[in-house]
Parts: sequence; C-alpha cells; structure tokens
Amino acid sequence: MHIPDGFLSLQVSAATAALSLGGFALAIKRAQKKLKERLIPIMGVLSAFVFAAQMFNFPVAAGTSGHLLGGMLTAVIVGPWAATIVISCVLIIQSLLFQDGGLIALGANIFNMAIAGTWSGWLLYLFVRKIFPWRAGFYVGVFIGAWFSVVVAAAVTAAELGLSGTATLSVVFMAMVGVHAVIGIGEGIITLLVVMFLKKVKPELIS
Repeated sequence: MHIPDGFLSLQVSAATAALSLGGFALAIKRAQKKLKERLIPIMGVLSAFVFAAQMFNFPVAAGTSGHLLGGMLTAVIVGPWAATIVISCVLIIQSLLFQDGGLIALGANIFNMAIAGTWSGWLLYLFVRKIFPWRAGFYVGVFIGAWFSVVVAAAVTAAELGLSGTATLSVVFMAMVGVHAVIGIGEGIITLLVVMFLKKVKPELIS
C-alpha cells in the first residue's frame, strides 16, 4: 500500500500533500489539548511497535502478503488525533530511511493510512460501540474498525492511482479493495489480540 514515486500525477501528489500537512498540523493542535504528559512516552513506544510490526508480513491468498497498518490499534490506546501523528511519523521514517514509499508520494501515503484509514476505522468503531454498548461490542468495534481502516486506505490508494492515470480506476479499485479486504482480517485479528492483552494487564491504557 506504500505508493512509490512515479505512480501518482503531480496534481494528485500535491493535493494529498496539502491535505496531509493540514491534517498533521490539526492533529498536533488537537492532541496538545487532549494528551496528558504520561501519554507522550506511550506514543513513542507505539511508534516503535508499529514500525517494527510493519516489517513483518503475513501471507494472504494468491501469493500476496500484508502487514499491520496500526492506525486503529494506536487510536484505541491514545485516541485518533495522537494516532494520526504516530502513524505519520512511522511513514516518514520508513520513507526517508528505508525507501518504503516515495518522498513525492509521502503526502499520499500519510493521507491514505494515517488519516483516511485511521479516522474511518475510529468512526466506525464509535458507531459500533453506540449500537452495542456492552463489553462484547467494544471488541466487535475494535475488530471491525481495524478491518475497515485497511479497506478504506486501499480504496483511497486505488482512487489516487486511477486519477493519476496509472491504471484503470475500476480495475485497480477492485484489485486493491479485494486483496485488502482479506488483509484487513489479519489487521483486525492482530489489533484485537493486542487490545485484549492490554485490557487484561493494563486496562488504563485503553482510550
């Protein structure tokens, strides 16, 4: 899902860079109001965890593989504003140090995963919690939110590729969303297992 340079048009790259810059600035502003001092080290730990977890791929059908995005997992622990910052920082480091995603396409990658993916998953999680307010609803919301965050990030990525003329929109959309709907199940399972573990040993960490 990390888009390399050369796959997006300059117009799409510029638009997503502007959206990401604005979203990142807003996240910093809102996080400063909501975060307590004790959560700052937790954000650092989460950044390191997500960064390391994204290095490990799990197999998917037809020879493809996926890895943790971590947006929903981070949002459940420190909230969506801080999660936007954490995932953005992870993507920046990956792009600068490991060439995992292009520099020109960095704005698009941040928008797709740190903003669109994280916030879509978080909002669906809140919706599920409202419908199912009991304890099981919390876990259902975590799983569905994590799954949805991957699907939305993939859909937005496909739209950017289609708008850039890199591939036919209908073809790339079906391919990206289809594969990442399966990858999202892995995201949901990993997120759910980590949240269940934290809920058991450190329940005060859950946002």
